[in-house]
Amino acid sequence: MTQKQTPRGRAQDRRLVAGGQDHEVRYEARKEGVSKQEVKDAIKDVGNSRTRVEGRLEKKD
Repeated sequence: MTQKQTPRGRAQDRRLVAGGQDHEVRYEARKEGVSKQEVKDAIKDVGNSRTRVEGRLEKKD
């Protein structure tokens, strides 16, 4: 049986950075011009909200 698709599903997924998913960490690192470890450290510090992670990475510059 398949699950019912909710309207929040995809948008909610896009607003988070999954620290355990290498492709997501790599994408965010390339996008911000930082190392993957810096992205992982930012996720650890502020959580996995994409806006918070990007804000933390911008402050490091």
